[in-house]
Amino acid sequence: MHSGKSYNLSEFLIWTRRNIYITLIIGIVPVVLYQLAGLKWLAIPWTVVALLGTATAFIVGFKNTQTYNRTWEARQIWGAILNSSRAWGTMSRDFIPDKGKSKELIYRHFAWLTALRYAMRDSRAWETAGKAYNEEYKAYYSIPEKETSLEDELKKYLSENELKYILTTRNKAVQLLSLQSKATKQLFDDKQIEDYRFVEMQKAIKDFFDQQGRSERIKNFPYPRQFASINSFFIKLFCILLPFGMLKEFDKLNESLDGFMKGNMVWLVIPFSVLISWVYTSLEQVGESTENPFEGSANDVPISQMSRTIEIDMREMLGETDLPPALQPKNNIIL
Repeated sequence: MHSGKSYNLSEFLIWTRRNIYITLIIGIVPVVLYQLAGLKWLAIPWTVVALLGTATAFIVGFKNTQTYNRTWEARQIWGAILNSSRAWGTMSRDFIPDKGKSKELIYRHFAWLTALRYAMRDSRAWETAGKAYNEEYKAYYSIPEKETSLEDELKKYLSENELKYILTTRNKAVQLLSLQSKATKQLFDDKQIEDYRFVEMQKAIKDFFDQQGRSERIKNFPYPRQFASINSFFIKLFCILLPFGMLKEFDKLNESLDGFMKGNMVWLVIPFSVLISWVYTSLEQVGESTENPFEGSANDVPISQMSRTIEIDMREMLGETDLPPALQPKNNIIL
């Protein structure tokens, strides 16, 4: 997540420069052939390009709205996890007279958060964080889940036996919630909590299962590939045809000019076609960067920061003073 005022223009131009290079070549070739080689038949009616551009604008707008909704839903899910975690902290502290058991439940919750955020950072075939323009931007921020192993992180919160067991399971976050349920059942059987408190804690665990499931749905179900593909095809087709459609229009401008530019107006097709193409390809790139809100890109939902916030809040509930530091943005990017 970008936590600053905005991306600056130079960052944006560097991030999108590959598309600028490609559209520059696409713009130069037809102009040279038209102007220098005399291939006047290359010009196509502007109406065709304008209609295609309008259709492309609609589909780009549709995609960007949908991908934004995916990111916003992901943020809402993790906001709910943050709120429910704080409630879990107070229940664990206040419902259970044994402080050691309270701490065990809270620390196992940290382990669940850790296992879940590591699972969210796993890569999927459709994710785009590995594309060249995203990969090079990773030098400007850090991804906590790529800096330390899951095992090292879980060691902080689990007993040796639980850690050994959890590391053998497929869905570690699910099994940690299962252990939480088992632990609260044991507390009820030992008469350390009353039935209504037991029910409340089971409801909270069910709530965590729901939130994990919603988060996994966004992670494992991509933005429909047919919409993503047609969006990409339309933009490429539009950018290729755009300079051909502008040739005749700029050539007509020569009729009303005198001086140096008379006869040379066609050359302006190059910068203007690059400019318009850049707008379309940049919108496509921005939409793509918000499709997958957990992949480790600069526009992700900051689940590492939120997990650390939860940990600090819940440790303070336990009366601890040796707290981990809050995660800080690096170059205005925080994950």
